[in-house]
Amino acid sequence: MPGRALVIAAPYLWLALFFLVPFFVVLKISLSTAVVAIPPYEPLIGTADDGSWQLNLHPENYSYLFSDLQYVLAYLGSVRNAAVTALVCLLIGYPMAYCIARASPQWRPALLMLVVMPFWTSFLIRVYAWIGILKQNGLLNNFLIWLGIIHEPLAIMNTQTSVYIGMIYAYLPFMILPLYSTLEKMDISLLEAASDLGARPIRAFLTITLPLSLPGIIAGSLLVFIPAVGEFIIPTLLGGPDTLMIGTVLWNEFFQNRDWPVASTVAVALIVLLVVPMMLLQRAQAEGPEKS
Repeated sequence: MPGRALVIAAPYLWLALFFLVPFFVVLKISLSTAVVAIPPYEPLIGTADDGSWQLNLHPENYSYLFSDLQYVLAYLGSVRNAAVTALVCLLIGYPMAYCIARASPQWRPALLMLVVMPFWTSFLIRVYAWIGILKQNGLLNNFLIWLGIIHEPLAIMNTQTSVYIGMIYAYLPFMILPLYSTLEKMDISLLEAASDLGARPIRAFLTITLPLSLPGIIAGSLLVFIPAVGEFIIPTLLGGPDTLMIGTVLWNEFFQNRDWPVASTVAVALIVLLVVPMMLLQRAQAEGPEKS
């Protein structure tokens, strides 16, 4: 029994140490105010003139966050970019995962290796490679000019399009792997039975394959959407001046403005933005079987 309790407690201790403790540290900083000191924020607990202890809370950081249009636009832009990235990854990744799941068992390991092979290279190097591909005298424009499709270079670099290309490329494996795991476990005899009953392939896909693969779709979408919301490197290197995402704002507040309380407020609001929908989704999934 003690061994079992230790095994169960291990992941909770891990989450408490590496999630809750850092979260409460950031939450504490978000309730303080910026000062010229090291560290650059006022302690929450200080002493008054009479020597008594006092609590210095500044919750107005959160009201300031939503009163400034820049932060609101950054949040909306991040959610939009992450949603578009997740949707396009789903449209591209679903056929790829389906083909891998239906491939011969001897070919599946090689195909999966091709999916995860980009992770063998540094993320930063892969983003820099897209600069060489998308810039005006890059590989893509030179190739299109050589084919005669275009006569002058396209302005792809430093646009919203280049940001989408980089994010879709970076997060596509996170969509393919959960989808493959779900589709690979599906019972093929269900499709054979549907075919014997006269169902067309499209109808069999919509009524059997798609509903059974819904857990993989949800898992893949969350795995793409969550890190894409806070993405910083890709918008900074591939995006233009009009690309405003919350990761860039967070970086600027921490390292340029040295306003740690506002930066921490931005981080806490981002965590709430991501955690609350996940909790609601998990609750809805838990209540689904009970209601049925």
